[in-house]
Amino acid sequence: MDGLPLAERRRAMVVLVLGIALAVLDGTLLNLALPGIATELQATPTQVVWVVNAYQIATLVLLLPLATLGDLVGYRRVYLWGMALFALASVGAMLAPSLPLLIAARAAQGMAAAGIMSVNAALVRLIYPRSQIGRGVAINSMTVAASSVAGPSVAAAVLSVASWPWLFALNLPLAALVLTLGRSALPANREPPAAGARIDPVDVLLNALMFALVFIGADRLGAREGRAAGFPFDAVLLLAAGIGVGVLYLRRQRGRVAPLFPVDLLRIPVFALSMGTSVSAFCAQMLAYIALPFLLLDAWGRSHLEAGLLITAWPLAIVAMAPLAGRLIGRVPDGLLGGIGLGLMALGLALLAALPHNAPDASVVWRMALCGLGFGLFQSPNNHTIVTSPPRHRSGAASGMLGTARLTGQTLGAVLLAIIFSIWNPHDGQGPSVALAAAAACAALAGVCSTLRLRAAAATH
Repeated sequence: MDGLPLAERRRAMVVLVLGIALAVLDGTLLNLALPGIATELQATPTQVVWVVNAYQIATLVLLLPLATLGDLVGYRRVYLWGMALFALASVGAMLAPSLPLLIAARAAQGMAAAGIMSVNAALVRLIYPRSQIGRGVAINSMTVAASSVAGPSVAAAVLSVASWPWLFALNLPLAALVLTLGRSALPANREPPAAGARIDPVDVLLNALMFALVFIGADRLGAREGRAAGFPFDAVLLLAAGIGVGVLYLRRQRGRVAPLFPVDLLRIPVFALSMGTSVSAFCAQMLAYIALPFLLLDAWGRSHLEAGLLITAWPLAIVAMAPLAGRLIGRVPDGLLGGIGLGLMALGLALLAALPHNAPDASVVWRMALCGLGFGLFQSPNNHTIVTSPPRHRSGAASGMLGTARLTGQTLGAVLLAIIFSIWNPHDGQGPSVALAAAAACAALAGVCSTLRLRAAAATH
């Protein structure tokens, strides 16, 4: 059976959209509430940032294990288990009387979000007919972008009338709706797992160690502003340890029937190039997203409201482009769409880097929008290739790699930005301009990877 009938397809996509929106919102929702949490729970800013970090690390280390579990026991089951845990963890966070318990609840939320995100794209592949998968991928991309935009606004609206625990209370009715609808709306797996496929606990541990060490090392490197000058030995040692664990981990994966880290899928040239495209593009996006507030606030003297409105042009352009990108999938090669989109993004970033400090708002907005339109044109076609190029029984692994590529690229972007800001002053405009130029180079590299998929696709045919 190729996809679900139209009425069932719509119900299933409502479930997926609500679930991914919750998971993405909770990744950004608390940033605005951190000062209030620190005051109420008597914590320092360094301690309270782990309310955010715990969520991100837990999500990152479990994406691939839960994606593989979806291949084995069913994507619907992993998705609904994840949503149930998300609701329970939200109650725990809402009622947490101390910072350690709040961090533990946030880690549980991150584990739950990994269950939701890891199989989301695999479920899209079951819900839509082959000829229309691009539409489902585009809806997902638009939902992620819209949720990222909405996070700070939703938090501001709630915190203006209530305290921070109500940010978690918002999750409960939506999670209950997803669980109620999801049992009947989401389809079951149609392909059995590969013979001999299993999850090795040692591989799960190595996967967690690799990603956690790299993430914490990158975070410590990126948080060095204001510390004593000197070589960041602690951050470098953590990064080196993560890479060392990764080498051992990947060697173990070579002989697996269905490897936890999908080295079998990376042997598919189109898939590997799509992953390279995604990592480089999200690295560029992270470089720009962090550098732009320094440029607008510190160097150009704009207010927080002005800076926020200017930056919002980027994600709004992604939302606007997503439906068009979805319609073009299948008509224009994914590699070509991605190459054009990332070329536009690289151009927009280079133009932002070259702007003078007295540039009018309109000049900033259209450059931001150009970056967003380019990113939106790349994202859905690239995700479409990642989801559809592997065999169907490895859809879960491919789905897990979507989130892994995004988080890996963002972590790499944060590391590069920390290095740039350690060399160039982040407050006088020079550091942010260099970071935006580096982001343009990363976007151009992503565009090259995307265009190379045209040759790889031709070679397979």
